[in-house]
Amino acid sequence: MLSLPSSLEPYWRTSVKLPSFPKLEEDIRTDVAIIGGGISGITTAYLLAKQGVRVTLLEADRLLNGTTGHTTAKITAQHDIIYDELINHLGQEKAKLYYEACTEALRFIRSTIEQEAIDCDFIEQDAYIYTNSSSSLTKLINEWKAYEKLGIDGAFVESIPLPIPVKAAVVMKNQAQFHPLKYLMKLVDAVVEAGGKIYEYTPAADIEQGAALAVVTRDKKRVTCEHVIICSHFPFYDGGFYFSRMYAERSYVLAAKIAEQYPGGMYLSADNPKRSIRYTTMNGENLILIGGENHKTGQGVPTMRHYEALQSFASQLFTVTDIPYRWSAQDLTTLDKVPYIGNMTAGTPNIYVATGYRKWGMTNGTIAGLLLSDLVMGRNNRYHDLYTPSRFYADPSVKHFLTQNLDVAKHLIEGKVEVVVRNPEDLANGEGAVVVVNGKRAGAYKDENGTLFIVDTTCTHMGCELEWNSGDRTWDCPCHGSRFSIHGDVVEGPAKYPLNKIEDDPS
Repeated sequence: MLSLPSSLEPYWRTSVKLPSFPKLEEDIRTDVAIIGGGISGITTAYLLAKQGVRVTLLEADRLLNGTTGHTTAKITAQHDIIYDELINHLGQEKAKLYYEACTEALRFIRSTIEQEAIDCDFIEQDAYIYTNSSSSLTKLINEWKAYEKLGIDGAFVESIPLPIPVKAAVVMKNQAQFHPLKYLMKLVDAVVEAGGKIYEYTPAADIEQGAALAVVTRDKKRVTCEHVIICSHFPFYDGGFYFSRMYAERSYVLAAKIAEQYPGGMYLSADNPKRSIRYTTMNGENLILIGGENHKTGQGVPTMRHYEALQSFASQLFTVTDIPYRWSAQDLTTLDKVPYIGNMTAGTPNIYVATGYRKWGMTNGTIAGLLLSDLVMGRNNRYHDLYTPSRFYADPSVKHFLTQNLDVAKHLIEGKVEVVVRNPEDLANGEGAVVVVNGKRAGAYKDENGTLFIVDTTCTHMGCELEWNSGDRTWDCPCHGSRFSIHGDVVEGPAKYPLNKIEDDPS
């Protein structure tokens, strides 16, 4: 087999030159402060700035470096097998609204590309969900029946263009794919041209509420404003116990060159482990994106095995000639699988949140931009009730709430009673593991030069014990999905603070 690349930089970020923006160094005033430089934050800033609203966007790291930069960039209303479930739990009217919101997001992206003359490899593609198992066939048949009830343009078919044996598939017609960063960079340019301000390396730490709102950064700078919109993947300011109402999953992507001609289309397996397949263009040739291997963050088998499983799957389908890229992404799922978009709580009319996109950020992030800009401007939006974070459906929300939080309790206890026997000096170069330092549990990584990086493995969010992620070389929390670098810096929330560094003192 071909060797997998050591770099974890996604194709999207290496294929474009991204703009850079300064760090916020002084207190400022604005109309709307937007936290998070992904698709929802940038789309919201674009829509508001075009209407003459003063917007300021704060990004904790680099713009487009989070989940948006690690997507597979499908623009589709086909969000796995979801419509039969939505009909059963939320009702046919809300299931129809969900589909229409996704379709409106696709129309908005298409029209924006035309209006702004954006060259971003946008192309319409049919989207397929396929199965080769009898257990999933019934689910797929029920999903097709849901398509028919909702008037979704699609078909139930017995084969797909890919060389995969299938029992059946459901196809949704005229969906799309694009290069997400090429698209969003144009929106960023438009925000700046309209007078919007963007700051990188400016993590938000708190919100002060009073006569006016103020976002306080980690460096104690203040952004005074009338509205705060939190699009930071996981809300940095958790006024609604969002950490207990969502769970984090990681998934993996390989970008491969193949000898065969790709037949077109976007594909997702109904079976587990999940498999996602689509293509993009790189220097005039196709690059096939193979994704899947979903699992809860900080849980499961050593993460490098997920990349290896995708490599094996790709080799079964195609003659793979090169694998120039690999990367992973983290996504949040809500209790009822519908994103939380709207007022953070009923008592915070000018603080909004957008989160829980469940791996479908290109459509859901665009929906968030459209909905949030309407809320700020005081306009009615027919999707408001569907996405409002204060909603609650007894079925399935109670069941999922109990399941997720029992899982948190289980991992919290397991981490505290785990018996650790390895020492930092036992590690090989390039290896990370849970170790014992000064009689206590710690996390160690030894780089290729033999330098050790040792951190406290107690998550700074709620005290769960972290696990080593060998595929991405991070420390991951199995309770709420926080992730930390080998140096202890926060990579993903809800944790706000870094891990303590530990000196190895054998004496």
